[in-house]
Amino acid sequence: MLLTLIIIFSLLGSVVSILAAALFLLFPEKIRIVFVPAIISYATGTLLGAALLGLIPKAAESITVYRVSVTLLTGLVGFFVLEKLIIWRHCHNSDCEVHKTAGPLILIGDAFHNFVDGVIIAAAFITSVPLGVMTSISVITHEIPQEVGDFAILLDAGYSRLKAFGLNMVSGMTALVGAVLAYLFMQSVRAAIPYVMCISAASFIYIAIGDLIPGLNHHTRLKDSLLQIALLLAGIGTILILTGFTLN
Repeated sequence: MLLTLIIIFSLLGSVVSILAAALFLLFPEKIRIVFVPAIISYATGTLLGAALLGLIPKAAESITVYRVSVTLLTGLVGFFVLEKLIIWRHCHNSDCEVHKTAGPLILIGDAFHNFVDGVIIAAAFITSVPLGVMTSISVITHEIPQEVGDFAILLDAGYSRLKAFGLNMVSGMTALVGAVLAYLFMQSVRAAIPYVMCISAASFIYIAIGDLIPGLNHHTRLKDSLLQIALLLAGIGTILILTGFTLN
């Protein structure tokens, strides 16, 4: 039963996100310009909420606060290094400097990131089903705008729509591989789960603060700012509802 849930939600976090992103490409650009920042705002809230209200508190139940802090700091520094190596990247538009390296590197980076997402989802579900659902929601919401950006870059690089979709689906399936492998090995080394949750929280915080929020800050009109704040709070509120009713 647990493995089935892990498989379902890892597919939701990857394949379904890619399908949703592909649908966005069918919309006129004016609609995409409005909706993608809205999704990013909501995703930022869910990422921060899941990390600070779900993953970190759960990890602190099993290991000391000092170990949580050290692991979290290690994760943040590690993701910074990975981003500098252009392996871990989260750009959402065609102007991103990393995207100028074009298609193959984007697909490799996505495959790596989706694999890690699968591990994160599995670790959360092994800890508790509600935490797994919460974590999956955060993964799904931040994957959709990322995939929209990736599709746009692949098309700009000369890929056909069908080829861009197919290659994105292949890279998305690495989430399932990561989830199943994590389930098989973490069940036998459960002591590692709190540390994996800390690293997972670090990835969520890094994505939210390092990648998503700077992009949102490009929209400076009062109307846009108020909408972003409202949606960010809505994302946090979603996690608060889940934690309030299922984790306490």
